[in-house]
Amino acid sequence: MSWIFWAVLSAIFAAATALLAKVGVEGIDSNLATAIRTTVVLVFTWILALSLNAHHGIGLIGRRSWIFLLLSGLCTGLSWLCYFRALQIGPVSGVAPIDKLSVAIVIVAGWLFFGESMSPAKIAGAVLVTAGALVLAFA
Repeated sequence: MSWIFWAVLSAIFAAATALLAKVGVEGIDSNLATAIRTTVVLVFTWILALSLNAHHGIGLIGRRSWIFLLLSGLCTGLSWLCYFRALQIGPVSGVAPIDKLSVAIVIVAGWLFFGESMSPAKIAGAVLVTAGALVLAFA
């Protein structure tokens, strides 16, 4: 299956995450809600890794990969904490589009740090994503 298939599934599950979290975070501390969600993710992914025998490769992971995976995990946690707090106090139809501004940020970062192409079409797409997110969030 192609990366597009997995990306579409990711978008579907991300949408479900926002909708379910908006209901789940009502009436409880957003940090506690994030901790519960994170625990579910932790248990689920380890069950998956163990059942697929992926855990055998843990000893082969290099120092650089460990550092960047740990930093990525820290950023994920910070993102989720901020996301759940935003969901708790704001409308899901505003929070989710603002969260998706990460798409434009990643496009620019991919160009700056990984030398990915920055064609006029990609620039236009990033501008449209940004404009669309802002229109959706504040309309």
